[in-house]
Amino acid sequence: MSEPPNSPGQSVAHVSDTALWVAVHRATETKRKDALFRDPYAERLSGERGRQIAGQLEPGNGAAWSIITRTAVLDELIMDSIRGGADTILNLAAGLDTRPYRLSLAPATRWIEVDFPEMIAYKESKLADARPQCALERIALDLTDRPARQRLFARVSEESRQVLVITEGLLIYLTLDEVAALARDLHAMPRFQLWTADVLTPELLEWLLERQFKTFATGTVRMHFAPPGGVAYFERFGWRARTVRKMTVESRRLKREMPRAWLYRLLSSLSPKHVRERHSKFESHFLLLERA
Repeated sequence: MSEPPNSPGQSVAHVSDTALWVAVHRATETKRKDALFRDPYAERLSGERGRQIAGQLEPGNGAAWSIITRTAVLDELIMDSIRGGADTILNLAAGLDTRPYRLSLAPATRWIEVDFPEMIAYKESKLADARPQCALERIALDLTDRPARQRLFARVSEESRQVLVITEGLLIYLTLDEVAALARDLHAMPRFQLWTADVLTPELLEWLLERQFKTFATGTVRMHFAPPGGVAYFERFGWRARTVRKMTVESRRLKREMPRAWLYRLLSSLSPKHVRERHSKFESHFLLLERA
């Protein structure tokens, strides 16, 4: 399979197309001398289609800093969880993630990737010659099929001691009801102890859909979810925050800030208090949730 699923022309026709977009920026980061991580497979996975999508969505590579920061921070949260006892990693909507190949993982670590059948087939064709660092399993499944995913979750829980669930870049494309259902299904599994995700504030999501990513407001693939009430939203489903990291803070720490970040900080420091408070609501967070 030489092309990813449902991707005619240059538009984002399927949510799987966003995985190609992300892979483009991981490939670019890999080429830097000071790379935060090295993904030797990102370029072959993204291909020309990925470069077309990236060029269409962000002509100035305006999202690169956030995608790279997210990748690096979730790397840290995942490795911390594994060192803390997680023996199974369940990556939902895994896309073109290559962590089983590029992270320093013990061979006994069990890593399970779940995605649409077409995406799984595309990924396996591109990585046929690659060898993972751990025990890797791929499962072709439409995660919107709730009974099927519940059966999968039950099997994984029964076969594991402690499961870390990854939903990198997934929740934003789900509705409020879909996130609620997923949170309940994950919590119903006794050995699903940890869950890592990335979320935006409602204010930032609204701004992005109005200014930067209008295609995700009206197109075939849409961005929906930003937790009302912030991280506390997940508590009603039995999940509490163990770790919360801010995108702005982490990008500065990692030296991958958004373009002209220094100017925005300067202008913010000179602004009235009510303006600073409004701007502070434009934020992304990286979460490591644990069973309450």
